[in-house]
Amino acid sequence: MDKVVATAAEAVADVTDGASFAVGGFGLSGVPDVLIRAVYETGASGLSVVSNNCGVDGGGLGIWLGAGRIAHVTGSYVGANKEFARQYLAGELELELTPQGTLAERLRAGGCGIPAFYTPAGVGTDVADGGMVLRYGPEGEVAKASPPKEVREFDGESYVMERGITTDFALVRAAKGDRHGNLVFNKAARNFNPLAAMAGRITVAEVEELVEPGELDPDEVHLPGVFVQRVLALTPEQAADKKVERRTVAAPPEGEGTVPA
Repeated sequence: MDKVVATAAEAVADVTDGASFAVGGFGLSGVPDVLIRAVYETGASGLSVVSNNCGVDGGGLGIWLGAGRIAHVTGSYVGANKEFARQYLAGELELELTPQGTLAERLRAGGCGIPAFYTPAGVGTDVADGGMVLRYGPEGEVAKASPPKEVREFDGESYVMERGITTDFALVRAAKGDRHGNLVFNKAARNFNPLAAMAGRITVAEVEELVEPGELDPDEVHLPGVFVQRVLALTPEQAADKKVERRTVAAPPEGEGTVPA
């Protein structure tokens, strides 16, 4: 089956208000920027997002965030995004924080048809006991808190039950893909993109290099095409447009990092 669509707009044409998304990316690596922009241009709002992080100010999912399009976020890292912090503390969006490994497994489980699983991560904390602030009220009060989760003992150890995640759509970015939707990811882009792709009922992949069926070595494929419904081939310019969050983290000490005359 040829799953290639002609444009990003066509790839997300059926997105509606209130839709849920699993979105790939790890920091700024492997973020499906072209598809994120296409969803933004649909005008859809009230969106629920599952992603490791919610982009940065003005970049990645930060585009939806800045436009007030997101109602609920499930993620494991929200640092360095000032607009995210502002909206959360102001009660404008709901946030479910989850341990990073748990988030990865929840996406994988959902994609595999596993409704729930038990993990030791979070036992003895608010993750299991409840009380994490999901949403603040207009006066800074707790408007909604997380409920306690089931905890069971196996072989003398306690484990908390976590639910698998499925979403209406998944947006991912791959280094290479074929017309059947088989995908190959590059380095850190592989951390969450395959898992997000598995969780979506309709998964759309933007690929930096589109190849013909049979050109990918089966041993090279990271995600089989059974999980992908639509493929968007990026232009060379789009494929090369990769953001860098911080080129340096601090100024070098005086006298260092310079070339002597």
